[in-house]
Amino acid sequence: MSNKRRGLLIILSSPSGAGKSTLSKRLINWDPTIGFSVSATTRPPRPGEVDGKDYYFKSHDEFAALVDSGEMLEHAEVFGNFYGSPKGPVESAINEGRDVLFDIDWQGGQQVRASALGKHVLSIFILPPSIAELERRLHTRAQDSDEVIATRMKKSRDEISHWDEYDYVLVNDELDETENRLKTIIQAERMRKSQQPWLMDHIRALNKEFEERQ
Repeated sequence: MSNKRRGLLIILSSPSGAGKSTLSKRLINWDPTIGFSVSATTRPPRPGEVDGKDYYFKSHDEFAALVDSGEMLEHAEVFGNFYGSPKGPVESAINEGRDVLFDIDWQGGQQVRASALGKHVLSIFILPPSIAELERRLHTRAQDSDEVIATRMKKSRDEISHWDEYDYVLVNDELDETENRLKTIIQAERMRKSQQPWLMDHIRALNKEFEERQ
């Protein structure tokens, strides 16, 4: 009897600077079988980008057809280009027992949870220990101008307001500790009944044994 599990759709969301990207990379290092969801986009490829690895590059018509046919788990328009998560590769991965990691915002999370694969979703929201610490981290990483940081800080309040839509909420006050809690959640959720398709056959086999004893 095979006891192969189904994979999880792991959604990690947070305001910018709360540690989501760092935690995502640590999860991949911890378990290389976890893969990032490869998005589709209508923007042209940049030098060095590979179709199917960095993005699935689609024309506007191709992208619209995927949305209309229900083949996109979530999608959004960003600066005139469309981005989204194709259902096919994700469905194949979870049927093969591989977890898929989504680095998306609360709007994308809502769409994925409402999709045909929603029952396999594990959603986790990462909070900063304080707003002052969130701003400090954005300045410390030195990736953005003061103007961009101000925009990210303004947006963070709206993002944080959706914390209650998630299965789990972690306050990232200490990175190693948060990573360990994240791993514990994933290990437990992998054992969820919905992720164990072999259980029903096992229950039938147990019941058959009962009947044979009568």
